[in-house]
Amino acid sequence: MARREMETQQLEQNKTEKPMSALSKAIVTGFVGGVLWSFIGTVTYYFSFSTVSAASFVIRSWIQTEWASSWLGELLGILCVGVLSIVVAVLYFFLFRKMVGMMPAMIFGVALWFVFFYFMNPVFEAVPSFSELDSNTIVTTICIYLLYGTFIGYSISYEYQQYEAENAK
Repeated sequence: MARREMETQQLEQNKTEKPMSALSKAIVTGFVGGVLWSFIGTVTYYFSFSTVSAASFVIRSWIQTEWASSWLGELLGILCVGVLSIVVAVLYFFLFRKMVGMMPAMIFGVALWFVFFYFMNPVFEAVPSFSELDSNTIVTTICIYLLYGTFIGYSISYEYQQYEAENAK
């Protein structure tokens, strides 16, 4: 009986956890990237480097109350961007995961900036139109989107390459 119990314990100790799939890691990367870079965007908003923040897009464009302009609105905006960023990460995973290097990810980030600030601008009432944006906001937000795209894209591509290399063995 004792021997059987020891064998069971040894087997349990030798078990390894099944690694996360590349898609699961992309989902986590999307959420973390969205929260991280929207937080940085909010910091740039508070220090007046930019006239928009995460809450400008996802909260203040639809809700015009006092709390939407407070720290609570910013916090909810950051969390909402984190959730929406999962969609962006999954999109990148399915379309561009096989691309190697930082350049495709950087281009993806700048393309996202154009999508949100130029093409989808009418959807976001709290975000000034492209022609009304000051140069500080344009430069700051392009840099944040570029870094966000690099974070998401390079992380997903790297994890996919690692996952493929492990499965090829």
